[in-house]
Amino acid sequence: MEQLTTVGIDLGKDVIATCVLDVHGAVIERRVLRRGAFERWAEQLPSCTVAMEACGSAHHWGRWFAARGHTARLIAGEFVVPFRKGGKNDTADAEAIAIAARQPTMRFVPIKTVDQQAILVWHSVREGWKEERTALLNRVRGLLAEFGIVIGRSSDRLLMALPELTEDPRLPDAMRAMLLQAREQFVALHARLARCDAQIAAHAGNSPAAQRASELLGVGPITASALAATVPDAKVFKSGRQFGAWLGLTPRQHSSGGRTRLGRISLRGNVYLRTLLIQGARSTLQAAINTEPARASRHRLHSSARCSRDNPGRPIVAMRAPPHP
Repeated sequence: MEQLTTVGIDLGKDVIATCVLDVHGAVIERRVLRRGAFERWAEQLPSCTVAMEACGSAHHWGRWFAARGHTARLIAGEFVVPFRKGGKNDTADAEAIAIAARQPTMRFVPIKTVDQQAILVWHSVREGWKEERTALLNRVRGLLAEFGIVIGRSSDRLLMALPELTEDPRLPDAMRAMLLQAREQFVALHARLARCDAQIAAHAGNSPAAQRASELLGVGPITASALAATVPDAKVFKSGRQFGAWLGLTPRQHSSGGRTRLGRISLRGNVYLRTLLIQGARSTLQAAINTEPARASRHRLHSSARCSRDNPGRPIVAMRAPPHP
């Protein structure tokens, strides 16, 4: 059935702006609604193309509209900016989204399933608890330094020293009491992180996409699980280089007049997934350097040789991004 209208939706925290275009691209309706009123309004929409920025709750609404017979489209925010006219506000954003969705060459973000978002919840919580653990380690280390006790930056050293420090006579009673509380917090955080790792490992073992990803060098259960959950359909990428560009691992171009100028990597895309892949590449490169040449694979020999003649950061990124053609 031919789509008669395109609806652009700007999802805000308190209000949701909408802009409806007719088949010729003319604006026929603008609204700014509260969430309850928006849902009642959306229930009455005829079948059409509904476009939103790929932001918080967008995947939920994408599934909601798709279940009601609409064609749901999610667009990266950076692709909407060129179509915004005048100043930035909710109604202008909704119109820009609708106009961007009508472009024949526009690239859309695949809508994640509930299961994919559910496993990403464990990844997100795991990162939050890791940051909380790191902050607590640094806080305890800094407080101990105030009493003349300096411990190396290794987290294992501090955790191993905590039982003795809780009875150290050099520390006042209040400080030792705080260290006891910190020990309990570390135990709780470690248990939560272990639960996250178990959930992620189970997903990596049961997902065919994650199992295929785990066959790559430097890709473990966490990276494989994140890759399978973040990329719903890898077929949207025509090549490995296109995936590298989406992930932000290919260089920015400043080319003109037939002359190619390449800059630093663009750092676009999913920061969490890119970080995991870079860390895995760094681990692979370190293993290649430490492996005896007689026992190293051809890939490890190539990586080690490239590292010896270049900045280590470049071969690390090159492992995860195909070379520029």
